[in-house]
Amino acid sequence: MKPVKLATTFIDPSVRMRECQTGQQCEILAATTMEYSTLGDFSYIGEYCTVADAAIGKFTAIANQVRIGAPNHPMSRPAQHRITYCPEYYSPHAERDHAFFARRRAATVIIGNDVWIGHGAIVLPGVTIGDGAVIAAGAVVSKDVAAYTVVGGVPAKVIRSRFAPETAQQLQQIAWWNWPLDTIIEHLADFQSENIEAFCAKWQA
Repeated sequence: MKPVKLATTFIDPSVRMRECQTGQQCEILAATTMEYSTLGDFSYIGEYCTVADAAIGKFTAIANQVRIGAPNHPMSRPAQHRITYCPEYYSPHAERDHAFFARRRAATVIIGNDVWIGHGAIVLPGVTIGDGAVIAAGAVVSKDVAAYTVVGGVPAKVIRSRFAPETAQQLQQIAWWNWPLDTIIEHLADFQSENIEAFCAKWQA
């Protein structure tokens, strides 16, 4: 039997992680930083990515140089510089604004299953991206993205839907990403077919 590349989760030694959880057979490549986030089974993250305060689903593909949960500065304050929330960097007599960071942490990015995020895309805090969505390379996503929708541009706008609404709904009901790996491999020919209607007809409960 030939060896399997991702028999277990692989995290490059150069990756920096803080309070994260990864699922089954994930992959995180070089020079990526990930904090306060979860990564679902079989999902992978490319090189030079930054992921913060995110919950990422299963079978999601994230290309190189993607930024997820890129934090905002406090524009409503008299000063938006970090001296207002990290004053301890500049003075031993000042304390960090913990409430500010708690609000940042609460603005979680939710990314569904089977999502593809293209090279260099940016997903801002608090955004939800539905199952099966596609984020084009270089997009800046500031608003929620519906399931099975393709978006691109700055700011990101809808380009098209991947499938008809009823097909997208059927795929979410099938939820193949929750199947055991052996079941997916056994029926791999179904996944390699581009006849989406036949797939849904076969597997819809």
